[in-house]
Amino acid sequence: MPDRSDAPHRLDPTGADQHAANERLRARGPAVPVVLPGEVAAVAVTRYEELKEFLTHPDVAKNARHFTALREGAIPPGWPLTTIATVESMTTADGNDHRRLRGLVTQVLTPRRIEGLRPRVEELTTRLLHALGEAALDRETGTSGVVDLREHFALPLPMAVIGELLGVDSDLQEQLHQLSDLIVSTTTTPERVLAANRAMADVLGIVVARRRAAPGDDLTSALLAAQAEDGDRLTDRELVGTLLLMVIAGHETTLNLITNAVRALCTHPEQLALVRAGKADWGDVVEETLRYDSPVSFFPFRYPTCDLAVGDAVIPRGTPVLVSYTAAGRDERAYGPDASRFDVTRRPTVRHLSFGHGPHYCLGAALARLEATTALAALFDRYPDLALAVPDHDLPRHPSFVGNSTETLPVRLHPEPASR
Repeated sequence: MPDRSDAPHRLDPTGADQHAANERLRARGPAVPVVLPGEVAAVAVTRYEELKEFLTHPDVAKNARHFTALREGAIPPGWPLTTIATVESMTTADGNDHRRLRGLVTQVLTPRRIEGLRPRVEELTTRLLHALGEAALDRETGTSGVVDLREHFALPLPMAVIGELLGVDSDLQEQLHQLSDLIVSTTTTPERVLAANRAMADVLGIVVARRRAAPGDDLTSALLAAQAEDGDRLTDRELVGTLLLMVIAGHETTLNLITNAVRALCTHPEQLALVRAGKADWGDVVEETLRYDSPVSFFPFRYPTCDLAVGDAVIPRGTPVLVSYTAAGRDERAYGPDASRFDVTRRPTVRHLSFGHGPHYCLGAALARLEATTALAALFDRYPDLALAVPDHDLPRHPSFVGNSTETLPVRLHPEPASR
């Protein structure tokens, strides 16, 4: 039954039942009052057309100085979404500041550079697939057992790639992932949030110090060079904030994308058969996964700079607004009555919004697509009988309504041996 209550919807910080909740939210309207952890009032924009317009509206800002409750001191210390809201980077900048910070990154993250990473992505994928088989091996029986594909494949590939792009040495990469997990989690306690922020700043400080002492062909070195050339182009806080953004966005999104795609294919074997029959390709799989089960769900924040009408609702100035990519991806108004069906042959007339829209469109979209298509093609080529090892409904959720995926993805690489 649609939720027609006028009471604000309380977002579940564990991320449970996101798609069912999204359906209820879309039924209530394009902009719905929600309650965030810490009893913080916000609004979620959930329908495709209204979300697309909202993302480019001239009266919508991203800088947290427009966040009324934060400015007035009403946000509790250690609030789990503070870091995402206030980090000094292009994701929280507007106008000239946004263009300046984005421009520094685009000088390095060019289409040519991304395409040049293809051989390295293929090499890493091959190596990880071999390690995946080793991790699944039951040493006592010599047969392949169960392995967590998320931990052993979907995570290390984008983490290694973004590590190389940023110049992050391998000894720091696992720590950065663990801290990223804490920062994007919406169940983290205030004490752990504050500790994670301090630890992340310390680790990124080490990254900066190492690249300052030994520059390389990486984004951190390029940002340091730009800062040395003109200190007004990039402050120390903006440097660390940009690295934080790139670490989180550069691997968490692709990690969830690969996980969600494998899960969708395993639960829709007829769709995998269409790919194998040549009726769809791996690019189609990635695009449909991005629409059907976006790796990012409720992304914080944007703020109306005046009372803003969205559909039949009015969002008061200074209200923190979450954009719901998972909700928009299954909006029947945009994708038809079968919007909730996974279909790799779908040819929608509108593009999904999972990488955003407008000035803040994700700079790493092409890299995520490269990594995901390479990973999926190689994975199912090497392990054509790959299957979930537990029922889909038993997969534990990643504890966040920002990220959208499962915490683990246990699979069997080969058919389970017949019992004797």
